[in-house]
Amino acid sequence: MKKIIIVGGTSGIGRETALLYINTNWQVGIAGRRAELLEELRLLAPDRVCTRVIDICTPQAGEQLKELIRENGGMDVYFHSSGIGFQNPELDIQTELNTTGTNVEGFTRMVTTAFNYFKEQKQGGHIAVISSIAGTKGLGAAPSYSATKRYQNTYIQALSQLSHMKHLGITFTDIRPGFVDTALIKNSNFPLLMKPEKVARTIYHAVNNHKRIVTIDWKYRMLVAAWRLIPRFIWERMPVSKS
Repeated sequence: MKKIIIVGGTSGIGRETALLYINTNWQVGIAGRRAELLEELRLLAPDRVCTRVIDICTPQAGEQLKELIRENGGMDVYFHSSGIGFQNPELDIQTELNTTGTNVEGFTRMVTTAFNYFKEQKQGGHIAVISSIAGTKGLGAAPSYSATKRYQNTYIQALSQLSHMKHLGITFTDIRPGFVDTALIKNSNFPLLMKPEKVARTIYHAVNNHKRIVTIDWKYRMLVAAWRLIPRFIWERMPVSKS
């Protein structure tokens, strides 16, 4: 039986993806901050689902992840779905720091722990992360969010190169959704919203087929392609906003 660990699996895209893996007979370890939501998922298949409360921003989160992996009986796939994001054109410093704390420090802590687990096992493995199309360009409406997503893109690319350098057999999927109808953006007016169930199905197939980079969906692939064609001096003068 294949084994997956999902961090950030109690709501939104993470929860919908967890449900797909539970319903297709994987051994699933799920981490999140809300114990009652984790218990709801565990009860769906108590013999194949184990859970642990983990806050990725705490120093002990890496060790807690290792404990969850042991309880899960191992790990073939690590899926990172934990992150936050805000529009912050007023540049409130605490909002910026909270975003980097989760999307950079917490992300690095968990992904590095997963990488080192696979390295020590010497049997390869797969790491999949949800980043965002926001990492394509710096967005004035969400400075820290777009910067942290670019960091995630680059970090995964660096780890992929490191895996090849050391012949570790660790592969990666960088999942870059557009705007998804979840609690993360509940107070904003976003265009082209996608349903988390649809996004989760795309993620499920992309991860299982070891796709390297996946932009969801076709509308956002076109948008990102257009963004990349815009010269920097023009982009920096554009009033790009998500509201």
